[in-house]
Amino acid sequence: MPSLPLSPLHETLHKQTAKEMIRDKIVSMIASGILQRGDELPSERELSTMLAVSRETVRGAIQLLAGEGVVQVSQGARTRVSRIDVAVSTQRIGVTNPTSINGYSLAAVHAARLLVETAVAADAARNLGPDDIRRLEDSIAAQEQALDDPVRFLICDREFHLTIYYASTNKLLADFVVDLYTYMLDHRRIAMGEPGAIEKSLEDHRFIVRALKMRNPEAVAAAFSEHILRIHDTSRAIDEGGLAEAARKPADAVPFNAIGRK
Repeated sequence: MPSLPLSPLHETLHKQTAKEMIRDKIVSMIASGILQRGDELPSERELSTMLAVSRETVRGAIQLLAGEGVVQVSQGARTRVSRIDVAVSTQRIGVTNPTSINGYSLAAVHAARLLVETAVAADAARNLGPDDIRRLEDSIAAQEQALDDPVRFLICDREFHLTIYYASTNKLLADFVVDLYTYMLDHRRIAMGEPGAIEKSLEDHRFIVRALKMRNPEAVAAAFSEHILRIHDTSRAIDEGGLAEAARKPADAVPFNAIGRK
């Protein structure tokens, strides 16, 4: 099983057990807004697929979180998030904590993502190994099973992006891009609930994987640029209260990318 795409800059992560790392991933999802109080967690089987670990590892992570009062485990019911005031400093992935990037404007973050994230993704195209590609393909399959569930989809989405970021040779830039990715995830969660939004994001991911398998850095950068533009547009629409208008935007208004989208 491929290793988790965690930053080597944070040496404490290397000393953690697998269940502690999965605990920290779930905490990051709570801190960044993917998971909110009252949300049901996916099943152990679903989480093990999404996070590419065993069900035993997921079960151990849930037990840790339950002991901390972060989740509530009930017999015969799905595990729910019960606390969102979770500490993230000890398990930080990225340069900052999962919410500090929200202090910047949408325009600033969008420009930074276009500049840095496309470069990181292009570099990843040169360095992704067979296990990474297989993990991305498995993620696409998991995303296809989450078309009606924005929370499940965003859990898969986060793992998909982190796998690519940490294939880059520059781990500092990868950490920084993780911070940019966390921006306004609460907005993105809303956007993923709109009709057709998950399908559009999944389509973007398929083209990204196609470019990565071609080992074509320029095509990967173009695919990421288009994906980032879509995220920017939906985030701005929600921020301005214009989500309905964004949902009505025709799919063919999105420009073609360098991989031959039709």
